[in-house]
Amino acid sequence: MDLPALVLPKVPKLERMTLTIPTADVPYYKPMVVPPSDLRPPNGVKADTKEEAPTGIRQVKIPIIDRQVPLPENEILITASTTAVVSVAATLTATAAFKWVVTALKPILKTTWKKISQLKGNQKVS
Repeated sequence: MDLPALVLPKVPKLERMTLTIPTADVPYYKPMVVPPSDLRPPNGVKADTKEEAPTGIRQVKIPIIDRQVPLPENEILITASTTAVVSVAATLTATAAFKWVVTALKPILKTTWKKISQLKGNQKVS
């Protein structure tokens, strides 16, 4: 009994692949020194007393709950109130004008639609 022989080719020698380690340019920032929140001048040094600039917000004490509540200055409140009043007035006026135009044009459009539909021979109008 003859068995067939299988002839395999020689395995080619493959070179080993080498991968380089990736590098990255990491950004570097100079460290920022933040003073502590309870910063005081050292003993013997007179502190500069500068008047703080107004921030636009004042504190109002509410007597019932005994708390301080921030409140903007009068100019800011007046500007915000005026803007709100003008926008509401404009919206209400535009709504009223639109309703008036719709009620005024509805009969005219309805009559025009009837005439156009009669010219085309379509007698059915809803």
